[in-house]
Formats: sequence, structure tokens, C-alpha cells
Amino acid sequence: MKITRPTLLLDEKKCKENIGLVYKKAKKNNIDFRPHFKTHQSIEIGTWFKDIGVKKICVSSLEMAKYFAKQWNDITVAFPTNILEIDTINELSEKIQLNLLIESKETISFLKDHVKHKIGFFIKIDVGYNRTGINPNDISLINSILEISKNSENIDFNGFLAHAGHTYKCRSKNEILAIHEKSKQIMLGLKALYIEAYPDLTLSLGDTPSCSVSEDFSGINEIRPGNLVFYDLTQNQIGSNSIEQIAVAMACPIVAIHKERNEIITYGGSVHFSKDRLENQAEGIIYGRAVEKKENGWGAIIPDIYVKSLSQEHGIVSVPNSMIDNYKIGDYLMILPVHSCLTANLMKSYTTLESKEISRL
Repeated sequence: MKITRPTLLLDEKKCKENIGLVYKKAKKNNIDFRPHFKTHQSIEIGTWFKDIGVKKICVSSLEMAKYFAKQWNDITVAFPTNILEIDTINELSEKIQLNLLIESKETISFLKDHVKHKIGFFIKIDVGYNRTGINPNDISLINSILEISKNSENIDFNGFLAHAGHTYKCRSKNEILAIHEKSKQIMLGLKALYIEAYPDLTLSLGDTPSCSVSEDFSGINEIRPGNLVFYDLTQNQIGSNSIEQIAVAMACPIVAIHKERNEIITYGGSVHFSKDRLENQAEGIIYGRAVEKKENGWGAIIPDIYVKSLSQEHGIVSVPNSMIDNYKIGDYLMILPVHSCLTANLMKSYTTLESKEISRL
């Protein structure tokens, strides 16, 4: 494989194994696997899910829903509904089963008056992340939303949806499981209140850490993890995955070497990686870690070689004095990203280890 510029490499085998593990877990628990496609945003990678039996997906924007509507006919947009995009909502809902998120009386009232075709909606519940969603104790607001939606020809209540994003602050399996259990109990409490009036009510949970480490989804109807398709250093630090499961790595050409500073300069900066970072006491700020180059892919992390700084196109890589002579200008480093979702979004395409180009939205 010839590398001439920053290239996001994708290990198709690892990727499919990651997908398969969660799919089997969902099947074992008799729940739906509605993967979040915001990480890969690729029609072709989407077929890898479809090939093993996935029938429903989740996205983070209506633009993304339009892209995947070419391939999927049951899509949840897991982002608060933007009523300014009503034309797109009507366009999509004419073609597919479109499910939206609601957390206000204003939004549901607008949709009731303006949607032209059948849509489903989930009420977004805040289970502790405190980003968006309704406080689960605000039963009055939930009842008001449901009351407004009643007797509407085009709006159907699907159930309650939550994202336990605060698991991203965890650093152990036990911490993840504690948040997962609390989130699950909050959702089960709501289900108990409304199941009589809505016997087909769905409970939807989705965060990669919980879906990766938990085995107990009793009472939940569907899970929506997204980052699991690639994983990354952040998920590894949380405890979601092993380094061996990370399915993407950035190949960054070496353009300068400063032995006096124990630094390598790569063509691969913030416009390729984003500026998401990890920190620890020993190394400070980390924007990526170098891994061993293998004949067909990459191997283990190389100790003490990490991206310490990023500017627009430049990456500054810290390399121990004892190892810096192993590298030369014109070579390239393989670097695992801190956040694969943002790295993939910036790169706009993937190159498999077999040199196949895979496009994305």
C-alpha cells in the first residue's frame, strides 16, 4: 500500500467482528439492535450490518437520514427535532418509517400541525447525562406531550429514548455498569407508568460503553451504540474495548525529525484527527498513540510514542531518544485516534487494508 498523505485505514475484519459481537448480544437478550451510524456514515459499511440481519438504524441528522434512506426504511434521528427542517421531514416520512425525538410541547404541537405523512416519535429522557432530554420526574410535561399527540392521524408515540453519555467519564467496567443499571431503572419506571395506555411502548438505550460491557438489558427493547463499529483510544480508556478491537488507524507521513527535542513531525494535524484528547499525569496531553506497522495492518501500541501536539496540518509526536533513529523522513507512522467518530468525519473516506476506497457522507 502506497501512503502519500494522511490516510484513515480501516481493518474490515476487526470492524465486522465488533459489529457481530453486539449483534449477538442483542439477539441473546431478545432486543433490537438499532446501530447509530453517525460514526461511520458509509452506505457500504452499512451493508455489513444489513448482511448479518440488522433492519433498523439510528442517525444524528436529517441529512444523514436522507443519505441512508437509499438503503434503510426504518430510521430514528437521535437528535432533538429541528422544526425548521419540516420540508425534509415530510420528504423523508413519505418514503420511510421516520422516527423523531421530542422533548417539548412546542415541537410536538408544530409537528401535529405540519407533518403530511406518518411519523413515529420518542420522548427523549435525561437519565443523568444532563445534555438534553426531559427530567424523568417531569411527568406533567410527558403527559402534556402525549396529550397533544393524541388523535393525530400522522403522529405515533413509539416510546422513551435515552443516551447515557455520562458513561464516557467512566474509567472502569463497574462504573459503566452502575450508570447502565441506574439508566435502565429510570426507563423501566416510565415503562411501568405508561405500558397500560401504550402496550407497544419501546424503551431505547444507546451508549457504546454500556452496550459493550453490560450483559443485562432486561426490560429494554432496543440498543443504539455507534462508536463500537471502530472503537478508539477513548473507549479503551473507559473500558469498552481492547486495543486489538480498534478498527481504524491513521497513516501519517513523517515530514521532519528533531532529534534534539525527541520529536517527529507528521503530516496529520487537527484537520485530520480533531483536537479531542486524553490526559494522564505521566505523559500529559495525548492526541493519538503510535502502533506497530504490520504487513497487513497494525499491531500493539508502541510504548512512549504518542502525538503530543496538533496544529492544522502538523502533528508533533514524542519519541524516546532510544527509538528516534528507527524512523526516517519519507516513512509514515500508524496512529490510533482518540475519537474515531470525529477523525472519520474529518477524513471523509476510508482505505481498507486491501487498498479499497470506501466513501461516506
